[in-house]
Amino acid sequence: MTFHSRKLLLSAAILFGLTTIASAEEVKLRYLASQGGLAAHELAEKLGYFKGTGVSFENVGYAQGGPASLFALASGDVEIGSAATSAVLNSIAGGNDFVAAYPSNGINDQVQSVFYVLDDSPIKSIKDIAGKTIAVNTLGAHLDYTIREALHSQGLPVDAAKPVVVPGPQLEQVLRSNQVDIAAFGYWQTTFEGLAKTHGGVRPVFDDTDVLGDIAGGFVVLRRDFIKAHPEAAKTFVEQSQRALDYAREHPEETKAIFAKALEERGENPELAKYFLGYGVRPGGKAVDRDLQFWIDVLTREGKVEQGQLVTETILYSPETATASN
Repeated sequence: MTFHSRKLLLSAAILFGLTTIASAEEVKLRYLASQGGLAAHELAEKLGYFKGTGVSFENVGYAQGGPASLFALASGDVEIGSAATSAVLNSIAGGNDFVAAYPSNGINDQVQSVFYVLDDSPIKSIKDIAGKTIAVNTLGAHLDYTIREALHSQGLPVDAAKPVVVPGPQLEQVLRSNQVDIAAFGYWQTTFEGLAKTHGGVRPVFDDTDVLGDIAGGFVVLRRDFIKAHPEAAKTFVEQSQRALDYAREHPEETKAIFAKALEERGENPELAKYFLGYGVRPGGKAVDRDLQFWIDVLTREGKVEQGQLVTETILYSPETATASN
């Protein structure tokens, strides 16, 4: 009796295990990487957080900026997008049914976007940027809107400065060669900023926290139809990515080592990793209403969206609201 009971229990355990494995949905999420950057889900994957979950990833190239990432998401070429909050909201207002999964980065006194000039530049303050050229990674995203808000804060026309699109790796070069008056290093480009500072001869004029305060800089974005089709995979993706954000804050040196290895594997300069300052997000990787509402108010003020067109609660991810109709 004892023998048969044990045998039955063992068989049941094996069957339960096989059933559990068989029921785990295999979902691959494609994404575009950021030059000189490491997304939270990439860090989470390196840390083994997705092992056994059925969630895997495929890097299908590089994004030339947040709007390009959102375009790829909308077209179905990727399952993960990432962009500045203003770009995300503009895209949703334009008809894309996206959900802001979690803050990709935040800005605070430690992690921020900084606007640099050469040491001998006559530009000393925000008022002086009117009429000047400013290198940014892309238009219609965080740096572009930070410039607009900076000018607005000084009572100047929001289009008084001229943003010029320059890829992150070339920001320092175009500034030093006087092709632009100002180079804006985004909060996600602290690696490039750190390298430029070590070379000397540059100084900051202002940063985005001077204009915006502490706020989420951007969001990782999912399509609502993807979340509805794969609710458990989406939940796992969000939770483990947020877990990695906490790991980076609690283990900065270990994160830099992982970052360096990831850059090397992608054929990029691993030395950049030592300038990584962190993601700048709140504990738990959570967003607050102001992270979205600030930009909703700006877009409403500028006539880009109608009053009440965008509602924070329907945009921010939660397992409940993300699967509801927008």
